Amino acid sequence: MTAQIPREIPGLPPVPASPLLPRSPAPATAVLAPSHRPGAAVYRLLTVLIAAAGVALAVLRSTPAHALSYFGVQASAILAVTMLLSASRAWRGHRALPSWLTGAALLYALVSALTYHLLLARTPFSMTALSTPPERWHTQWITLQLLHTVAPAAALLDWLCLTPAPRLHLHQATTWLLYPLAYLAFYLARGAPYLYPFLDPAAHGYRVALANALLLGLATYALATLLVALDHARPTPIRRHL
Repeated sequence: MTAQIPREIPGLPPVPASPLLPRSPAPATAVLAPSHRPGAAVYRLLTVLIAAAGVALAVLRSTPAHALSYFGVQASAILAVTMLLSASRAWRGHRALPSWLTGAALLYALVSALTYHLLLARTPFSMTALSTPPERWHTQWITLQLLHTVAPAAALLDWLCLTPAPRLHLHQATTWLLYPLAYLAFYLARGAPYLYPFLDPAAHGYRVALANALLLGLATYALATLLVALDHARPTPIRRHL
């Protein structure tokens, strides 16, 4: 039977205890490198083509100044640029774009889609001088569908299936409202002809137009908070560091 070896031997310094390593303040995303994602890059590039095609058709059917005055056209242009940058980063294996930017592009696309389908689709709304709704498969009808249906749906699928969760934060919802407010100021300063019937001071007066704008702003903020809540509730489709 052997004697137990003492921890401290006379004449020798005591053996120090193993130090506890401090927890690194850097998240795992700063250590793990993102990977090459060709599937996500190709899908986002297709979304870019859809959004850019809608913007191009709107410009060709009208004039650049008139077409780019519509919120839906501007939202599709923002979506196209954001998706192009995201596709490039996914293809090269770089880190994803900031969530405030991708979340803003998604929100504006969804606001454009919901506004069209809930308020404009059953009215004689047209992005040209037409006074009647465009016929199905007409160039103007295709333009409206690309801008307000296909491109927003593609952006929503990208968020649900190709974007890690959770990335959105509640404080970003307030920041996202800055662009719609700037657009409203531009819209009213632009003057007649007013592009949206529910925001037409000439037809309804400024009180009604501003009240409708306030309701749209509240609805936009509610949609933004809903996106943040869903982002924290949904399962992440990929690893967060991708």
